[in-house]
Amino acid sequence: MFEIMIWVGAALSILGLGGLIWSILKVMRARKADLSDEELRAAVQAVMPLNLGALAVSVIGLMLVILGVSLG
Repeated sequence: MFEIMIWVGAALSILGLGGLIWSILKVMRARKADLSDEELRAAVQAVMPLNLGALAVSVIGLMLVILGVSLG
């Protein structure tokens, strides 16, 4: 039972890390596109929900891993 929690938590952490990397790459592409300040600000604001969601998924995954290790 607790081993499943560890593996699910690890998968969620990896999924969240992938989302964070994707949001970083998206902002880097926007910076390289030589956009105006307003357009760059809009691009970063559009990526912000993805960034926060990926961070939340990663934190939940890490909490599951810690809980699984502690209880198992």
